Amino acid sequence: MIIRKLSLYNFKNHSEKTFDLSPQINCFVGNNGVGKTNILDALHYLSVGKSFLGNTDLNNIKKNEDFFSINAEIQNDDSEDIIKISQPKEAKKIIKKNDKTYDRLADHIGYLPSVMISPYDSNLISDSGESRRKFLDSMISQTDSEYLFGLIQYQKTIQQRNALLKYFAKNRTWDKDSLEIYDDPIAKSGTQIYKKRKNFVEKLNPIVQSFYEIISGGKESVSVVYESHLQEDSFENLLKESLDRDRMLTYTSKGIHKDDLLFDMDSVLIKKIGSQGQQKSFLISLKLAQMSLVKELTGKTPILLLDDIFDKLDDTRVAQLIKLVNQENFGQIFITDTHRERTESVVKKINEESIIFEV
Repeated sequence: MIIRKLSLYNFKNHSEKTFDLSPQINCFVGNNGVGKTNILDALHYLSVGKSFLGNTDLNNIKKNEDFFSINAEIQNDDSEDIIKISQPKEAKKIIKKNDKTYDRLADHIGYLPSVMISPYDSNLISDSGESRRKFLDSMISQTDSEYLFGLIQYQKTIQQRNALLKYFAKNRTWDKDSLEIYDDPIAKSGTQIYKKRKNFVEKLNPIVQSFYEIISGGKESVSVVYESHLQEDSFENLLKESLDRDRMLTYTSKGIHKDDLLFDMDSVLIKKIGSQGQQKSFLISLKLAQMSLVKELTGKTPILLLDDIFDKLDDTRVAQLIKLVNQENFGQIFITDTHRERTESVVKKINEESIIFEV
């Protein structure tokens, strides 16, 4: 799938911008603060319907304006689709495909898969397990719509169980039978999610290892390890055994909402021993593996969003990376950088059909 044209209206700092895009490499260059990353964020919106920076939709409306809109013309096999995302200040967000509004955001996920590589990726290594779970969920959701619906249902049921636990504690009462109503739906949906996560990581890990070997020259070995309470016991048993603890804590302490991904280098957590360069190389390998696996599982080539990739990578490694993704036929690529000359010297050598936009 190829984005032919992108139009922004009142999106963040952009009043009105239109880009006629290359089907291969597109570069957005300019000084810090001019809105290069915001353009990539708009592309991310087209893919998953929200900001990759975690901003709320209303915060992405340009100051003193009443709405933002992102429009795109997308080449989809032999046809062309028009995607429109609009967010008024006083109404809910609307996503349309060919003028037909989606009933649910989840119905749009997977239409235009994407992978973002940015300086913010370092949070995947340094933050808590929640950020890594969200990353894992985002990857799988782009390949499996049933997974996303199951995850939404699981989260709702966990919230209901937790709310009941808090009610019992606040009112100094207890009704075990009422609480157990949630156990079966939680166990069923949670077990399915666990199996899908486990299967996905098993496929992802060797691809990460392969890309890391190419990027690093094979100096170290890395791995992605999936960690879950369900490796210890069945979900049903976990809920029974942790009942007293859950009652005391007033929340569900065991389950797939506590899962994590461990990023290892030579069998030690990479955040403990990896240099900045090694961590950056690992994260790039992880994202390239994500692209490769999404393509394999869906038959769709994700768009690749590279935000400030010269950060912590020298020009030679950046050239190596862009050459690699170009050779691997990863599809349409979008790059931001502060130096036009640097970008031009690297990109034009690899692909003459690239376009460089001054922002």
